[in-house]
Amino acid sequence: MATLLVVGGSGFIGREVCRLAVRDGHDVRSVSRGGRPAIDAPWADAVSWTSADLFRPDAWRSRLDGADAVVHAVGAITESPTEGKTFERVNGDAAILAALEAERAGAEAFVFLSASVKPPGVRNAYLTAKRRAETAIAGLDLKAVTLRPGPVYGSRDAPGPRAVDGLFRLVASAPPIADRLGERRPLAVETVARATYRTALDPDESLLDVADIRALGT
Repeated sequence: MATLLVVGGSGFIGREVCRLAVRDGHDVRSVSRGGRPAIDAPWADAVSWTSADLFRPDAWRSRLDGADAVVHAVGAITESPTEGKTFERVNGDAAILAALEAERAGAEAFVFLSASVKPPGVRNAYLTAKRRAETAIAGLDLKAVTLRPGPVYGSRDAPGPRAVDGLFRLVASAPPIADRLGERRPLAVETVARATYRTALDPDESLLDVADIRALGT
């Protein structure tokens, strides 16, 4: 069994990765600002939840001890500059910092959840920050894998309005339409999480696009 640290494990995709890893008997840890999410499920009791500021690694560095793989599932689609929440910081700097800490701790793999496209109406910095992180992580002394899903839908905790989540679900249920969207094709959170989880355990590729994620996550 492996030891898996999910950075952002209390989030939309991260918690599903945690659930899958617990189901298969792995040692699962999570670090996020929110700590344990409000989930009343047996699998959540098996995760070691840590609430910490990701930009203060001294507060969570010990969670990397003995970790075989690190999954970075932190991201933002909105900004609050007055609170220090910008795309450059959350989508870029946080991932680079986590990857540097994983390298220092001797983790074998680092899986970064990036994105194929930016959401409509969102600053280009949403995507450029993720691309900057991808480049930085690729140069580190560990097996780095980047996943680039398109829009992700699937639960009441999905980012953005519920109506948008419902639209993504509807589009995904109509293959003639979804197949034409390419890298903008919506994917279910379960599909993305399964691909992320499987990649963490067996990081063969360095980059997975939407088609790769669909194939690995189904």
